Amino acid sequence: MLHLIAIATGGALGALGRYWISGLLNNAQGRFPLGTLLCNVAGSLLMGVLFVLVLEKARLSPELRPLLMVGFLGAFTTFSTFALESVVMLQEGHVMSALIYVSLSVILCLAALYVGMSLTRLL
Repeated sequence: MLHLIAIATGGALGALGRYWISGLLNNAQGRFPLGTLLCNVAGSLLMGVLFVLVLEKARLSPELRPLLMVGFLGAFTTFSTFALESVVMLQEGHVMSALIYVSLSVILCLAALYVGMSLTRLL
């Protein structure tokens, strides 16, 4: 039962963080979903750090895993919003923006996860 409470708490905090950042950056930026991109890249970096801290180095309590990795980062990052924003850009004829967004999202998120894992392993 405590795991479910931890996931729900982390999920609420992650969703609020993403909502705030996306609202701030997406409204200020215009049509390009910079807020979602930033949340997904930052979340990928943090996922890499937490993966190493929890599963490899045991420097973070395993009890925090559901709160942080499943709850917070699961809600903070969002594949469904990424997919929706990409399709909407394509439907509105912003093909180049959509291609840039999809490419940046995949490349930067994978790179951020790798960097997070690599840097944390050096600690």
